[in-house]
Amino acid sequence: MNMSGLLSALILLIIQGSLAQHVRVEPEVVSYPGQTVTLRCQFQNPGTTQLTQVSWIFEPTNGDRTNIAVFHPSFGANYPTISPVSGRVSFVTDPPSLENPSIKIREVKMTDEGRYICEYATYPSGNEQGVTSLIMLAKPKNLATKVTVPAGKTPVIVARCESSNGRPAATISWSTALNGNVTTPIETKNPDNTITVQSVYMLAPQPSDNGKDISCVVSHRTMTQPETFPMKLVVEYPPRVQIVGYDNNWYRGRTSAFLTCQADGNPSPTTVTWKTLSGLMPETVQVQENRLAVQKVDDTLNTTFICEVKNRLGYGRDQISVFVREQAPPSSNAGVIAGVIIACILAISLLAVLIYFLVFYNRRQQHGYRGTGKPTGAPYDSFTRLFGSAKSSKNGNGNNNTPIYRGEMGLNEKTANQGMHSGGVALLETTHSQTAEDILLSREMDEVERKKFDELEEEDERYDHFGGGGPILQLRPHNDDLDDDMESQRDGSVISRTAVYV
Repeated sequence: MNMSGLLSALILLIIQGSLAQHVRVEPEVVSYPGQTVTLRCQFQNPGTTQLTQVSWIFEPTNGDRTNIAVFHPSFGANYPTISPVSGRVSFVTDPPSLENPSIKIREVKMTDEGRYICEYATYPSGNEQGVTSLIMLAKPKNLATKVTVPAGKTPVIVARCESSNGRPAATISWSTALNGNVTTPIETKNPDNTITVQSVYMLAPQPSDNGKDISCVVSHRTMTQPETFPMKLVVEYPPRVQIVGYDNNWYRGRTSAFLTCQADGNPSPTTVTWKTLSGLMPETVQVQENRLAVQKVDDTLNTTFICEVKNRLGYGRDQISVFVREQAPPSSNAGVIAGVIIACILAISLLAVLIYFLVFYNRRQQHGYRGTGKPTGAPYDSFTRLFGSAKSSKNGNGNNNTPIYRGEMGLNEKTANQGMHSGGVALLETTHSQTAEDILLSREMDEVERKKFDELEEEDERYDHFGGGGPILQLRPHNDDLDDDMESQRDGSVISRTAVYV
């Protein structure tokens, strides 16, 4: 097609579109069966166009076009009798007019669905029209059913779902954890133009599928939310049997031994039968429906017990062989052994902690106080410090007025120099061997004795400078390394590790 042809076609479409815009209609009208619908039509802005006649034409979904209503200003309204809506259609106004030729249809049916064309005959433009689609809705009736099936290996229908007499067609889906298949929904059009939709669920049913959940879900335009139909599958199968209760510990003389026959089937089992492989039931056995009770175990129970269970589809059986022991097996000492092991571990842990602290204290005593290099547990070559005044007492005996610190308990003293020095201080050499008890007690007394010694030394210094006289005791300059130069003794005395001469 050349450019001139395309241009001509485009102009024609524009003209037709502009002409069609004169006829104003509703594009879609929705209705339910039995209601009355109004189809509106109006010619807008006629201008110089002359309106001569208006006609309504029905075009069904499947079928031929039919005139259903005609109005001419000179001849009036006419309703053809061959139309499918004859007797139920009329113009809204009486008498009708070309400016508002709307019609109404009473008691609409599903077959009334289709296209309704409002067509004007005009001069000089010719015919102009507008189209309204009437959509009929019908709420469907939904139903879901389960199908009772026997267990097998071939896929069969286990559930059905149907949405009937709806318009438009409903949508059906399935919700389940089963490993089955959903067939393609089948749609059937009814004589009244409604649609019925059917869907089935297929599965190769197994006994374990009995009672499983499956749901059919139906969605439709007329429903505000989907409708769900929950179901439980029904799978029939012969009984499945299992004997429980034998613990492999039946010994001679044991009482209160039991065997229970557990059965599962659909339909439910109707009969339970106990018997033995030898054919004779031991006298010490009592049969109580699905339970076999043994009053006292003896050698007659060395046999095979059989339980048979029946239902409408068949029967199932299970058997168990009993071995009677001569005596009860020894009880397990696992708990006692575990307890002993745990107790041993705890004891070893406590002993290790105790040894650790003893070694720690012993090392502390051996190394002495901070700042000294002499072990406290070794014999001392130091001297006991005795403080005295350089001046004689009033009675002239020259006794020391200050307290004398000396060991009185557990100490072996010997006089290093029997004579008194000019300073009035005697030197006593002492030795002391510490025992284990000394080591344990010394730790507790260390801090107290050290504080006590510090206080006494300060008092001695104040005494040396008392009265403005020369010092009787000349102490070394302060040295941090000698701060802890004293050793506390068991009797409460304090001994210097360094000899002091005055």
